[in-house]
Formats: sequence, C-alpha cells, structure tokens
Amino acid sequence: MTFPIDLVRTQFPSLLTTDAGQARIYFDNAAGTQVPQQTIDHVVDYFQRYNSNTGVFNPTSVAVDAMYAEATQAMADFLGTPDAGEVLIGASMTTLTYHLSRSLAHQFSPGDEIIITRMEHEGNVSPWLQMAEDNDLTVKWLEFDRDSWVVEPPMLEALLTDRTKLLALNYASNLTGGVNDVKTLTAMAHAAGAQVYVDAVQYASHRLIDVKDLECDFLACSPYKFYGPHLGVVYGRRERLDALHPYKLRCATDELPLRFSTGTPAFELVAGLMGTLSYFQWLATQLGEQGTRRAQFSAAYHAMGTHEDVLLEQLLSGLLAIPGVTLKGSSSMEKRVATVSFVHDRHTPSTIAAQLSAKGLYCHWGDNYAFELARALELDPEQGVVRLGLGHYNTSEEVSTALDLITHTLAQ
Repeated sequence: MTFPIDLVRTQFPSLLTTDAGQARIYFDNAAGTQVPQQTIDHVVDYFQRYNSNTGVFNPTSVAVDAMYAEATQAMADFLGTPDAGEVLIGASMTTLTYHLSRSLAHQFSPGDEIIITRMEHEGNVSPWLQMAEDNDLTVKWLEFDRDSWVVEPPMLEALLTDRTKLLALNYASNLTGGVNDVKTLTAMAHAAGAQVYVDAVQYASHRLIDVKDLECDFLACSPYKFYGPHLGVVYGRRERLDALHPYKLRCATDELPLRFSTGTPAFELVAGLMGTLSYFQWLATQLGEQGTRRAQFSAAYHAMGTHEDVLLEQLLSGLLAIPGVTLKGSSSMEKRVATVSFVHDRHTPSTIAAQLSAKGLYCHWGDNYAFELARALELDPEQGVVRLGLGHYNTSEEVSTALDLITHTLAQ
C-alpha cells in the first residue's frame, strides 16, 4: 500500500514548529531524529504516574520494574533476539562501548591484535585504541574500497591472523552512508577466532536489525537516531556477556542485563523508548500488519525504508546535477542508507550549512565524529563535509525544496 506519509507526519509534533513563521526541513536526522507523540506521552506518563526507583514493594516501584523488563524485551524483539538478558540499556552507545571495552580487555594478552575499520564513528574507535594502549595490543586498520565505499572481504582476509581477537565493524557509515556486509565479515572474523563488535547506530535508523542472523557478538545502537530518547543500547550474546569481567558495584546483581548497569537507569527515557517502539507497532497496524511485535517492526521498517529510498534517489540525482558538488559516498542506491555527504569546489561546508540552516534546511557539517574516515578521504580537517540525513517523515516536496535551496546557495 502507499506509504501514509501525511498520517505519519501528524505523529511528530515538532514537525509543526516554525522559526519566525519559516517551516523547518529536518534533514539533520543522521545526528538525531525527531520523536513521535507516543514517545513524549510515555515520558510524561512515567513522571505523572510512577516516578520511582526500583526494587521495593510500593506500586510505583513495581510498575518501574515491570516497565524496564518490558522495555528490554521489546528491544530484544526489535534487535532479533528472544533473550532480553542480552540487551543492555545505558547512557549512550559510547558509554556502553567504553564500559565493555574495559571488560573485554581481561580476555586479551600483550601482542594480541584488534582490527578497526576506517569507516568507524569515533565511538567505535577510541575505546578500542585506548584499550590497546593500556594492554599492549596491536591495532590494525581495515581500509574500505573507494569505488564501492564499503569494506570488501579480501581486505579483511589480508589482516586476519591467529592473534586477531576483535573486529570493530561499522554497519553503516554515518558520513558516507555505505553499508558493510556485516554477516560475511563477521563469519570471517569468527573463523579466525575473533569477536565482532558492530556499530549499528546509523543503520538502525533505516533498516531493521537481526542480530541472530548476523551472528555478531556485540551490536550497539542509539535510540535517539531511530525516533527515540537519548539512550544507548548494546546487544551482547549471552555467552559473551557471561564471560566478561563486569565493572560494577560489589552489591549489584550478577544477573543479566542489570549486571552491566552502573547506577540508577534513566527510567523516564526507558519509558520513552517503549513509546518509540509502540509507534513502530502503530505504523505497522496502519499498514495492515497485526502479527507479533517483531513482525510489526519488520513491516514498519520495510515501509519506512522503501519510502526513504525513493527520497534518497531523488536527493542523489539532484545533488549530482549541481555544478561543483562532489559526493563523499556512493552515487548508487546499492549498499547505502539515506545519509548523504558532499563538498563544493568553492564554498566551505560550514558556510553552506550556516546558510542552509538560516533558510530552514537543517543539516550538519564537519567530520561528524567519523575522524579516521575524514582523514582517509583527505577532507579539510576544519571543515569536513555537509551532511544530509533523511528520515521516513520527510517528503518528496521537502527534497525538492532542499535541492532548490542548495542550488541557490552554491550559485552565489
């Protein structure tokens, strides 16, 4: 059926916000999306009805425990695992990755090797570099193909040895939009005896994840990139999590997933996450899907992704027609998500972004924490790129308006 874009947009109150009467075009979704009313309602409901700490017998505390358990199970369904104990919820992807990197370090010995791709967001780089420095590990950099804009399997094969212990792997680049074949690369790393830590922050905004199909050991994502609150989530295979040395308080539980919680969770944000997941289920019902929660997530994401791909094709073809524009990523619809970066031969990214933002086209500029990738592409270290990120609430009319604004700005 036709994607119900008008109905979808009614679910996002912030889309009605204007700047002195000027409408906003939210093309900054790669940095963080807007949230639906369901997310807002769940946060408000938490504060109004059962704002409490956990673990005691009063009704509000019992309600918090039940909500947290339901949220972890819903996220398990979202990620494709039946085991809610494999879902860690924390302050951010980077915070959780730092935490787990310190735990993983106990499994490695001096001289062991870790591989990090050049495509990574810094949140999947610095924790491992610092772990390697602290523990005398060897770091190898895995390059990406400059034609396909992804890591090709032979590139990984050349780096794997019997000392390889970890592969830090990006699912989708937050700068180029390139999507790696995580399943194939994970199988290669496993065959060499290495664990795989996947950064799926950018991918989870556009495609549904199936961790059991990928067979990865860990996978991190950020709900605020897929229409939720500012939290981080990490999936970890139970046997991997059980084997880790936990950094926790002495009196804290050894049970998963709370074994890796440090302090009281932001329960109001976890409630908001439940609202976001409920929104996906609502969207699925509008599309006629009445099945399991996982089936509803799948239906919603299929429709969202199909809609985004139409917009992406329109945006890519429009940008390629503008004189002086160079894409930093594939111009093909294959192996990519709707995150698009470009530079111009006369105007700097900061100048372009400032002018576009002033005209109501929200975008980002800089290296966007893809520090190694920006260096590999020899981008201006002070400027980086202009980045546009599409979401499923964006429209074809917004893409047309954006292209007109970009064309006019760059013609000056």
